[in-house]
Amino acid sequence: MENESLKKKAIRGVSWSFVDNIASQGITFLVGIILARLLSPAEFGILGMITIFIAISNSIIDSGFSNALIRKNDAKRIDYNTVFIFNLVLSLVLYGVLYVASPAISRFFHEPQLVAITRVMGLLLLINALGIIQRTLLVKRVDFKTQTKVSVIASLGSAVVGVGMAWAGFGVWSLVGQQLSRQFLNTLFLWVFNRWRPLLEFSIQSFKELFSFGSKLLASGLIDTLFKNIYYIIIGRFYSAAQLGQYTRAEQFNMIFSSNLTSVIQRVSYPVLSSIQNEAERLREAYRRVIKSTMLVAFACMLGLAACAKPVILILIGEKWLVAAEYLQILCFSGMLYPLHAINLNILQVKGRSDLFLKLEIIKKGLAVLPITLGIIYGIKVMLLAKVFNSFLAYYLNARYSKSMVNYSVKEQIADILPTFLVSLGVAGVMWGITWLDLNVYLQLIVQVSVGLTLAGVIYEKLNLEEYKELKGIALSILKR
Repeated sequence: MENESLKKKAIRGVSWSFVDNIASQGITFLVGIILARLLSPAEFGILGMITIFIAISNSIIDSGFSNALIRKNDAKRIDYNTVFIFNLVLSLVLYGVLYVASPAISRFFHEPQLVAITRVMGLLLLINALGIIQRTLLVKRVDFKTQTKVSVIASLGSAVVGVGMAWAGFGVWSLVGQQLSRQFLNTLFLWVFNRWRPLLEFSIQSFKELFSFGSKLLASGLIDTLFKNIYYIIIGRFYSAAQLGQYTRAEQFNMIFSSNLTSVIQRVSYPVLSSIQNEAERLREAYRRVIKSTMLVAFACMLGLAACAKPVILILIGEKWLVAAEYLQILCFSGMLYPLHAINLNILQVKGRSDLFLKLEIIKKGLAVLPITLGIIYGIKVMLLAKVFNSFLAYYLNARYSKSMVNYSVKEQIADILPTFLVSLGVAGVMWGITWLDLNVYLQLIVQVSVGLTLAGVIYEKLNLEEYKELKGIALSILKR
């Protein structure tokens, strides 16, 4: 009965989280396509230059407290109020730092517009801080239905703002307007739909308890965020704003599947797995099923996207973004393992081993120095190829550490996901072969996708894999709702 209840909870969470990502990210993606046609690569590149500063600041503001609260089964009112006050005060401090540092950031990238843009974009920190606890409470309750409503409203509202500003000729400021309005609407409606309200109370004891777990996640998150976004700094500093713009578009297409799929799985699996953290056998089996099902989808999507990257880019955003297609093909091979990284790291958090989480991040990011160095010396493509190699190495390290938590070895993981990888690789190879036919770009894409979906469906029906049956069951249950 407990297993069934957990399964239903997970399916419901995955369903709504999937709808959330499809709807909100789908809207954002479509808006991105429109904006890519209205704006230049250089304008996207300018905004990309400050991405890392906003991302790092948001990681500091959260400080791992969200995950600490989700993991704590007996979290009290004082815990939530303590974290809320801390988040808010820290966001004000960091906004002040960004405001003062904006001229230095502008000089570093040789881009005068960055002074004003950094100061306005910094307001994201304050807005985000106000919504962290509201979002955490919904995640803890596995209430992704409410989060979906909020995300869709925010995505639609920001779409109107961004496209409207771009159409009116505001250039890079239309991208700023889109991001600010999205975060504002997201936070506003989290408060509208959630009954929790903060009280002016702060507990040193609660802070210390939560921070003892969260601090390691904070350090890990900072390291991860720094190196995840370091490519923006390297390309922005050593190459042109236009080249950085090409990279940001490639990364956006890559994230459609890799990051969004990871986000769905993480949001659902972390609270669900946390609820059975002390039941070793149930935890191992649930963890194994999450990995197998996730990677079937990840391999199919990422390798399929790599095979048809060029026609996708040409059709959706035009010839001026053709360089982005080359970057995207390489990024897909590193992005396909991203969900697997995250799931293996998730288990360390579930088991309360934030110390190992931090240790892993330090080791992996030390290794990431190589592709960054190669990028400076030999160019962007070499940097991205080295990033692929690094992704495989990072997975191996993650899986080695998670093994001791759930008794699920690297060898067992590879054996479980190898069939779906080989199927996806074979299907992607056939899709890639179609590019050699003399077809116009629209017909080429239609044929590639049709052949890919048909071939994958036939093979998986023949193999009848456990993870395929599970995903098929989830899809059918969603359609029946």
